[in-house]
Amino acid sequence: MTPALEPLRRIAAYAVATDPHGRVLLVRASTSSGTPGVWSLPGGAVDHGEDPNHTVVRETAAETGLSVTVTGLRDVLADMRSVPHRGVTIHTDRLIYEVSVRGGTLVDRVGQPTDMVRWHTLEEAAELRLRPFTAAALGLPSAADLRPEEAPDFPSFYAYPGPDGLHRSQRFAAYAIATDPHDRLLLTRIAPGYPGEGRWHLPGGGTDYGEQPGTALIRELVEETGQAGRLIELLGVASHRDAASLGPEGYPIDWHGVRAFYRVVVDAPTEVVIHDVGGSTSEACWMALDDVRKFGDDEVTEVTAEALKAAGLS
Repeated sequence: MTPALEPLRRIAAYAVATDPHGRVLLVRASTSSGTPGVWSLPGGAVDHGEDPNHTVVRETAAETGLSVTVTGLRDVLADMRSVPHRGVTIHTDRLIYEVSVRGGTLVDRVGQPTDMVRWHTLEEAAELRLRPFTAAALGLPSAADLRPEEAPDFPSFYAYPGPDGLHRSQRFAAYAIATDPHDRLLLTRIAPGYPGEGRWHLPGGGTDYGEQPGTALIRELVEETGQAGRLIELLGVASHRDAASLGPEGYPIDWHGVRAFYRVVVDAPTEVVIHDVGGSTSEACWMALDDVRKFGDDEVTEVTAEALKAAGLS
């Protein structure tokens, strides 16, 4: 049992870097961190408005002294960790990238959240105290983080005053390239009064606190359109910032969305039913892929265009 703790939420990006000997790059948490002596992949929190691809390059350079370039997306996962001495429970959506090293020299830091960086074989890494997300990313066993028995009540959309006085919001969401046996794509249309109104969008939405993105997406698919789907693969991640988005709140919000998109198959499509009446979706339907390919850039949302391209459907 853990006491009532303040819920926090963040998005973070991490690097899986290997050397010619097959060793993986790990950093050790210092005494100024919440997990002193524990090893993890290099990386850290995505700043507001920052593309996670840039985050992982920036954080890896800061923590290791190495310059890296992103070569692929390995996984997207979420975890919830209670930190009683800080009085918080943190949900983190973690983007795990494959990277290659361009150059630099390993440098241990002083007085920072990490204090050591080393190359380790997987056998050596298995003997270390690893953060659970790092162990999961490397396919190694690890002890679980301390977490509450139930996820705290925390909205997937939360706006707060930024340093410039403008409200800002950073939101993680999952969306589906959902197809059926008839070669159709499931699309939704954004309702009036919401950013992107009138454009075609993908089914999905913000993930709940404590929820894995894939699980959230299958739930959203049922709740939003009444369709039962199978998760096939992770296609990619899109990052988009609208510095003064106007929505139903009625005031500008500096909005930063990070969206994972997946390929989903609906084996037995049914009549599409919008359950969230009066929400951000005004229409939803199955549409022939040939018709989808005819859409102009101003007819679909940015994340829809990126996801269609990643799925080879544009």
